[in-house]
Amino acid sequence: MILNSVTTLALTEMLGLPVFDTTGARCGRVHEMALQPQEDRNHVSLMIVRTKSGDRILPFTAVSGINGEIRAATTAASWPLSDGSEGLFLARDLLDQQIIDVFGRKVVRVNDVDMHQEPHCEHPILKVGSVDVGARGAIRRLLKGVVPAGALRTLLSRIPARSIPWEFVDVVETDPARRVKLKISNERLAKLHPADIADIIEELAPSERSAVFETLDEGLAAEALEEIHPKVQKSIVESLESERAAEIVEEMDPDAAADLLADLTEQHSSDILQEMAPEERKEMVELLEFGENTAAGRMNTDYLSLDLNATAHDAVETLRRFEGGVETVSTIYLTDSSGTLAGAVPLAKLVLASPDTPLLSLTQEPLISCTEKAREKEVAELFDKYNLVTMPVVNHHKKLIGVITSDDVISMLRAQL
Repeated sequence: MILNSVTTLALTEMLGLPVFDTTGARCGRVHEMALQPQEDRNHVSLMIVRTKSGDRILPFTAVSGINGEIRAATTAASWPLSDGSEGLFLARDLLDQQIIDVFGRKVVRVNDVDMHQEPHCEHPILKVGSVDVGARGAIRRLLKGVVPAGALRTLLSRIPARSIPWEFVDVVETDPARRVKLKISNERLAKLHPADIADIIEELAPSERSAVFETLDEGLAAEALEEIHPKVQKSIVESLESERAAEIVEEMDPDAAADLLADLTEQHSSDILQEMAPEERKEMVELLEFGENTAAGRMNTDYLSLDLNATAHDAVETLRRFEGGVETVSTIYLTDSSGTLAGAVPLAKLVLASPDTPLLSLTQEPLISCTEKAREKEVAELFDKYNLVTMPVVNHHKKLIGVITSDDVISMLRAQL
């Protein structure tokens, strides 16, 4: 298929497309797409096709067409088997990974990858154009295959893009553990504020980590600390003065901060709490009382909540401003004037609704929730019984105080293995 204008394709739209070889036989589905940065950091070099005989490598030079499906100019039998080391895999090595936005001076998470199909070419050529770090990419991934494609495109068109041009992302390399690293030259590094390299703190020596955290402002330090492995978190906080540690902990999400303080010695945790502002200290003490093995200890306080009288238009506007993670946008919760949980609206229903539709008419029944003191076993059982993606957590007054996501439950179950 030859196009006369640039076509933008999202990685998550490409994944799962059926693949046909030159005989016209359907051979499998697109499982991955890869770059080979050492040769060309921009152009997609190959696809990994999942077939009945295993994952096979389809060079992009052998792709003859892309139009809701992939057409190859060679037979499937000629495609070699993949061992997973063919290059930078866009889904495996980029999606949900943290990168540094050199242009915007902050750490962000990749929700999707946008690619451009170059026009006037005999064979398709895909070039990575940008990485999507906003709600649009997150919603596209959540609703792919759940709602009609046309309705999804309509919703996505109403949500502004938040993307980083690929040219502003330094060449990405991966280590054997498949963690994303950034290759930054000394010259480029010298021009960056320390906050720009917060995401690679884990790769620094312990002495360098504490030195960098001393230079970051509290907000950026907190954001970086939440993304770091718990053992490294503990090491960093233990290297800081209690006053400085308190300034950073105050800026963290309460559940993440409580988990961190719970990992410290009782004396060190107490010293940090004493340095915190009274309101933040009170909230933290309450969370610490619940303990890590309760719903309150696992919940996320970054969620979407609207008044009972809100409409679908209000929800879309809230989505436009939301900067939370992909796992928290699947459900919008409704509360009354006192904050009491009153309903839950799945994102899929919102997509199909007209702007003036009351959210209350879209609520999902039954409304499943748990109390703040619910134990991990009860939380896991509720997720399993009702096939939940998120579950609201309420206090003894039935007021919404947080949500637990399926990611939280998976992490909880993995910790028990």
